[in-house]
Amino acid sequence: MTASALKGRSAPLGATFSPSGTNFSLYSREAVGVDLLFFDHDDAARPSRVTPFDPVTNRTSHYWHIFVPGIAAGQLYAYRVYGPFHPANGFRFDPEKALLDPYGKALVTPKNYSRQAASTKGNNFASAMKSVVVDPRSYDWEGDTTLQTPSTRTIIYELHVKGFTRHPNSEVAENLRGTFRGLIEKIPYLQHLGITAVELLPVFAFDAQDCPPGLVNYWGYAPVSFFSPHPAYSSRGGPLGPVDEFRDMVKALHRAGIEVILDVVFNHTAENNEKGPTLSFRGIDNAAYYVLDQDPSRYADFSGTGNVLNADNPVVRRMIVHSLRYWVQEMHVDGFRFDLASILARDSSGNVLANPPVLWDIDSDPTLSGTKFIAEAWDAAGLYQVGTFVGDSWREWNGKFRDDMRNFFRAQKDSVCSFADRYIGSPDLYGHKQREAEQSINFITCHDGFTLNDLVTYEKKHNEANLEQNRDGTDDNRAWNCGIEGPTDDPDIEKVRNRQVKNFLTATLLSIGMPMVSMGDEVRLTQQGNNNAYCQDNEISWYDWSLLKKHGDVHRFLRLLIGQRLVRDLAPEMQRLTLVELLRQAQKEWHGVKLHQPDWGPDSHSLAFSLDLPRENLHYFNIFNAYWEPLDFELPRLNSGEYDPWRRWIDTSLDSPHDISAWHSATSVPGYVYRAGPRSVVILWAQITPR
Repeated sequence: MTASALKGRSAPLGATFSPSGTNFSLYSREAVGVDLLFFDHDDAARPSRVTPFDPVTNRTSHYWHIFVPGIAAGQLYAYRVYGPFHPANGFRFDPEKALLDPYGKALVTPKNYSRQAASTKGNNFASAMKSVVVDPRSYDWEGDTTLQTPSTRTIIYELHVKGFTRHPNSEVAENLRGTFRGLIEKIPYLQHLGITAVELLPVFAFDAQDCPPGLVNYWGYAPVSFFSPHPAYSSRGGPLGPVDEFRDMVKALHRAGIEVILDVVFNHTAENNEKGPTLSFRGIDNAAYYVLDQDPSRYADFSGTGNVLNADNPVVRRMIVHSLRYWVQEMHVDGFRFDLASILARDSSGNVLANPPVLWDIDSDPTLSGTKFIAEAWDAAGLYQVGTFVGDSWREWNGKFRDDMRNFFRAQKDSVCSFADRYIGSPDLYGHKQREAEQSINFITCHDGFTLNDLVTYEKKHNEANLEQNRDGTDDNRAWNCGIEGPTDDPDIEKVRNRQVKNFLTATLLSIGMPMVSMGDEVRLTQQGNNNAYCQDNEISWYDWSLLKKHGDVHRFLRLLIGQRLVRDLAPEMQRLTLVELLRQAQKEWHGVKLHQPDWGPDSHSLAFSLDLPRENLHYFNIFNAYWEPLDFELPRLNSGEYDPWRRWIDTSLDSPHDISAWHSATSVPGYVYRAGPRSVVILWAQITPR
């Protein structure tokens, strides 16, 4: 074997498989030596082979590279990196630690994995995660491509891969529960509901031990690799199983017309603060990958988790873009939701940049053109950019929609004006941007906080199971328990709760913007009042499929809502109207109980909204009554030639199946006054008679 055969190439980074062997490339500016460690088993205490990098032959600038003949897909490997351990200067090299490849496309986690061993002095090889050589080109996609569903026809369903099928009553085979394969089994359910995109909580490999002792990190916001699917979500054995099973899931969802959006965490890693474990980045080039404090032995923390990735560093910025490209090109992912995306707008000193390079790199990358980008436009250090997030194609989780809708339907004082703005696409936030109306992601609940059922069942969080004395989780829930804290057998209270759930679903699905609903809200899934269930890998968090029978009326309600939203004229969608253009063209008017007399006062709890859609030959009349008594609303008199032109599609005060009807089975409404029940939403329609 000649020296030239082992020299390798600096690009691409990571392990690049070829029929004759594998090229390895690693960035480390400050390292003085690197060893490539090969392992025969995930829990091997020592490597079966050690291949050192020659600092002359195998280094170009700050890239360490080597080609190793005969290394095939499936080979386990890790890095050992030598350099100074001087935390006071930002250096944390530790050659006793086996380090994951930052560009590793798969990894294995031994059963005896120990976060503690990675956090303390000593060799951790036996209990360390290892990277896996992958040949991504070996998979047969059978003609699959990303779907690029128009924004106007996108209905997002946020779900947890494990939690969706893990419950024993999921009717999924035991060995498939909680896996990518298990999710495939439930695709018919998703199709029947009508959603067009699943937004998966983190599926990048994460450290499940990053949590309080005795619990488990369930949500997955503790990444250890930005290219590897989480191995525990695979039902297949072997180190390559998770990669192919993830792709099987994507291919099956695409065949069903459902896009795949990943919740990605590029703001921090599971290595946490200065007391955290050395798993990868910290031991490879600590100062390059992380934003360090003024005291370099400590880490800046805008994420609330102990560290922050230094996205202002070109090496980290490139890694983020490469990760996105990989998941789009090789894994056929349709979009990404960026956790705490505003952190990516900060520079290495924590200052907010007017034009953050990494965000524009993502926005303008031709490989990523057509990919859906969704920003959680805030961070844990107080930066809030809803309505001002940069870029030409970014959409935003509209936190103000969530808050203002909650305020209105719990009859909060001075909430009617904000409610109206949110319902018509938040023009106060997005009207200044020449962007499509779907820039706003409208949601009431997500993984973080109360479920929709708990929002109407509890007013205070009940997080005792998290073992933090109920200190964790937000106190700003804007919830109303309808009169009793927690579950009740009182039929009157239960009826109000069911009505409120349907009110929220109606507002979410019919408002201007891209709607998102959270897993289980369609069957009133409860987390028993826990509003921060990140560490609850149990029935507190799992989808309880028995609720589909118990709350089938809510499921039916949402299914019919979605179905009608998707029955739309495609012509306006092709025009890609901005929010301002859409509102300017719409023939709309606000009303109160009296026509043309909306009450915008602080004590108002009701509003009506009329909308004429000549293209669809329809009039709409929307009534929102958050008041605790019934109210009589005047209806417009139409030149239709009919005495009773109005038909009732939705009235959430009515029992199922009268709460919502199939569109063309809508009940005729007599006269020109409609009594809206307390705390209800009513949607009426009438046919426009051509003149």
